[in-house]
Amino acid sequence: MFKWSRRVILLLLLSGGLWQVGEGSYIYAKAQLAQMLILDAWEEGIANRQSIKPWSWADTWPVARLMVPRLGIDQIVLAGDNGRALAFGPGHRFGTPLPGELGNSLIAGHRDTHFGFLKDLRIDDTILVQNQAGAIHVYVIDSYEVVDEGTPVFTVVGQSTLTLVTCYPFGTVIPGGPLRYVVMASVKDTEQVSVNLASF
Repeated sequence: MFKWSRRVILLLLLSGGLWQVGEGSYIYAKAQLAQMLILDAWEEGIANRQSIKPWSWADTWPVARLMVPRLGIDQIVLAGDNGRALAFGPGHRFGTPLPGELGNSLIAGHRDTHFGFLKDLRIDDTILVQNQAGAIHVYVIDSYEVVDEGTPVFTVVGQSTLTLVTCYPFGTVIPGGPLRYVVMASVKDTEQVSVNLASF
């Protein structure tokens, strides 16, 4: 009887472990497929000069491409900074100008996925942002700080600026929290620059 119970317990534990591995593999595969579809939608949108949804039922679409050459970062920015968009990539806040336009463009991302690299940014680092017309705008980081979530990070400015926001502190397993990590960058050059995107 004891041997039979032991076998059942081992079988249940093995089944549970395989289910967890399978679930984790499914989520990873789904995330990888989503990234490929998002990149395809971005490239098709650039070629056709229009917004393309990555899949037919998506409630978001690519609006910009964000690159940090020093860190090898290359991400597609999606429309909206709600939870559904942020699950697949950084999101541009509706109501703020798109990157490259006059004013303060706000982009948010999760600290444990797409915006985990914010902690490694330094003053004077270069951020490249490609807009939907294919032009690449160069931003240089001016500042970064930790603020309370109630602190306004969106300010109206007379030039093109970029604000990147994520939750703080980095590396915690508790979601959300009252603090935000904010990186501010100003436009350096509003002209199109030549960048080899294949190098990212």
